[in-house]
Amino acid sequence: MVLPKETATVSAAETGKKSTSAAVPAGVAPASATKSTTSPPTITSAPGSTRLIALAGNPNCGKSALFNRLTGLYVNVSNFPGTTVDISKGSWLGAELIDTPGVYGVGSYSDEERIARDSLLQADVVINVVNATTLERDLFLTLQLLDMGVPMVIALNMMDEAEHLGIKLDIPMLAHLTGVPVVPIVAIAGRGIDELTKAVASPKIGISDAQAIKAVQEERRRLAAEAQETGRIADPGRIADPGRISQGMLLLLAEGDEEIAQRLGVPPGEHRELIYTQRRRRADRLAAKVIKGGGEQKLGQILGEWTARPIVGIPVLLLVLWGLYWFIGVVVAQIVVEYTEGILFTEYYEPFVRQLMATFLSAENFVYKLLAGEFGLLTMTVTYLFGLLLPLVAGFYLVLSIMEDSGYLPRVALLTDKILNRLGLNGRAVIPMILGLGCVTMATFTTRVLASKRERTIALALLGIAIPCSAQLGVIAVLVTPLGLAAVAFYVAIILLIYGLIGVTLNRMLPGRSSDLLLDLPPLRLPQPANILKKTASRVSAFLAEAAPIFAVGVLLVAVLQETGILEAIQRAVGPLTAGWLQLPPESAQAFVMGLVRRDFGAAGLYSLAMTAHQKLVASITITLFVPCIASMLVLFKERGVRDALAIFLGSIFVAIGTGGLVSRLIYLIGWNLP
Repeated sequence: MVLPKETATVSAAETGKKSTSAAVPAGVAPASATKSTTSPPTITSAPGSTRLIALAGNPNCGKSALFNRLTGLYVNVSNFPGTTVDISKGSWLGAELIDTPGVYGVGSYSDEERIARDSLLQADVVINVVNATTLERDLFLTLQLLDMGVPMVIALNMMDEAEHLGIKLDIPMLAHLTGVPVVPIVAIAGRGIDELTKAVASPKIGISDAQAIKAVQEERRRLAAEAQETGRIADPGRIADPGRISQGMLLLLAEGDEEIAQRLGVPPGEHRELIYTQRRRRADRLAAKVIKGGGEQKLGQILGEWTARPIVGIPVLLLVLWGLYWFIGVVVAQIVVEYTEGILFTEYYEPFVRQLMATFLSAENFVYKLLAGEFGLLTMTVTYLFGLLLPLVAGFYLVLSIMEDSGYLPRVALLTDKILNRLGLNGRAVIPMILGLGCVTMATFTTRVLASKRERTIALALLGIAIPCSAQLGVIAVLVTPLGLAAVAFYVAIILLIYGLIGVTLNRMLPGRSSDLLLDLPPLRLPQPANILKKTASRVSAFLAEAAPIFAVGVLLVAVLQETGILEAIQRAVGPLTAGWLQLPPESAQAFVMGLVRRDFGAAGLYSLAMTAHQKLVASITITLFVPCIASMLVLFKERGVRDALAIFLGSIFVAIGTGGLVSRLIYLIGWNLP
């Protein structure tokens, strides 16, 4: 979405003049840029319903930090109906508090905007969180909320950073020009929260722009004429008659929101360009009146500018990625997991459970094998979730929270945007790709940050086929590294080639294009340790709550297949394929089938086989490209549905087996003698 930024003209509200106008329908502000004469609304809802307070703001305005401060992190994270975008809900002041996605405007350009729009249309009160250091930019959304006629309060956040930068703001003037309470706060430190609480008890409908109100009136007349002509409107159950349609919905209709127009059964309005231009001008004029002192460039801003430039940013990014891999791939995946999974759970927990279960059931009993066998619900499920996944997930979310709160993550997205555009993605996709190197199951959940279904499909295909998890990488490193530097380089080149080919192919096959990357680059700052730990704990618990049932179902399924002999039959069936086409030992079939359970199980199975150097390289490439583990597949089915998940599943088998066989023959063809 382009926000026009042009030289301002002064509206009636800004000059202090009041316009007169004819009477307007109930519920709509007068057609002028003056404050509504309606008495301030209170946070009340219909009997039996829950009051709803919505937080709204631009990305990186500190909205989530305020949400966490207000709710104490006792929140519920869930999907918004019909989307894969997470929203956070909590309780505050006896009402339901919703943290809407960060957006630059309310509309229908992405899932985030649609969620924010629908939440704001239903809200009793809106808290508009504004970044005090980027006031001119944030005011566009503020003015749109004012034009929607919602009861609101402005929370002017990051006042400490504004003071540090020498930015002086005339807060009473901002309150006067907008017509709503303005409360200066520092959300991360809890400053101003008491004052905000008092202000939210008495929100106000602010000053709407004259041009916006004129457009709203035109849309109401158009709807009335449509209703009179047809005798109905599109959604009579939701909207009784045109006179009761909210000002916010009419404004969005005037701005050309196609989804709102579809709900109302009329063509979208044609006022968007005029309203947006006037709003941008008004934001510029308002900012000029409120901002009294310019900011001085500080060290964080200087470093932030340099790390966003490719000549410095790319080397820094490579260093950060190396540090990320070292921390997750070495410290967590090898040292920590070796203790938690290899010692704590495998040597102590699982024997204890089996001994306990043996007092009730025979080791040959079917129920015993389901609960405490090799793939038992009380053994493998618990060991995998808490011995392997928990350290990896906690480590990744810890690093991710540090990158977020320091302001560095948007720079990573910016630096990788052009490369990912060629694959049909944008810079946002770097997050699930990095996470996938730790755990593909976890990364699959994070594809929800991508703006469109098309991008999520491409990202999930890349994760499911060409991104090895850290547990698998550790075993593969043991297999490939002894073969020499040339073999390692060849392995990496083949995986990157397949990664690129899949992305480019899907980008050309799937309709549409990658969405534009709209980023705010905040200054680099030192993150608050307490906030980092709270955010990490919240994300880890949410992940485990969602992933644990899925993995338990997967393990139970594998246990049933093993006990019924189906797993062994599958291994025998694929034996000729691995021995004939891949030119691997027939026993390798078992390793590939076990890779369905856990990727590192498959790689470990290959490690235990007696193979030539040539076979080790082919096997490592094939198992890397092979299907995701069963937990990842179940999450994939949940996220994308049966059709897309099956396509990725079957596609990964075809790509892995096809690439492995071709590589095997290529090595023989060129006569490469591996050590």
